[in-house]
Amino acid sequence: MSGMEKLLEVITLTKVYRNGADEVVALKNVSLPIFTHDYVSVVGPSGAGKSTLLHSIGGLEPPSQGAVVFKEKSIYQMKDAELSAWRNTTVGFVFQFYHLIEELNICENITLSAVLGKRKSSFKRAQELLKYLGIEARGNFFPSQLSGGERQKVAIARALINDPQIILCDEPTGNLDSDSEEKVIDLLGRLHREQNKTIILVTHNLELAKKAERVLYLKDGKLNR
Repeated sequence: MSGMEKLLEVITLTKVYRNGADEVVALKNVSLPIFTHDYVSVVGPSGAGKSTLLHSIGGLEPPSQGAVVFKEKSIYQMKDAELSAWRNTTVGFVFQFYHLIEELNICENITLSAVLGKRKSSFKRAQELLKYLGIEARGNFFPSQLSGGERQKVAIARALINDPQIILCDEPTGNLDSDSEEKVIDLLGRLHREQNKTIILVTHNLELAKKAERVLYLKDGKLNR
């Protein structure tokens, strides 16, 4: 563990999806401490509950039972506006699919959440991020003009625009070729080392998972260390 200070904790989290009379248990009593400047990967097969766990940690998926506690405060006891603000400032999401807006150029895609959050100097921050990620010449391009690896770098820049403490990555290399995959994983390592980001990565790829400091295994909704 990189730091001894506990930043976030998942406590006996259970998530049940109901479809009529049928029930699907996605998570079963999952508990997990996350420390400041941690780099944790959760590996498991498709359908293991990895994305559900990540979305619950990030305030997107309320649990059926249990809690997600950030600095001693349960996020799902926050009011909607407070939870939205927490998500926007504390957490950055990187998904398998880039979710870029095709009608906006790269700088506009990156700065959108900062503009919505009324943060000043977001354009300058976007330019700094593009330079850090090695794609500073792409700011006025549109998503359709970029490679898959470049699009994922833009998605990472968008996740970083509000300087979040936690970066949540859901199969971030799932759509990339092996060269782009390696560059994105190296980039996450740099963000952890150089910018002290706490990173939680979920993947089905064990080799990718081993890049993290802690590797956890999720199968059938149950977490094994």
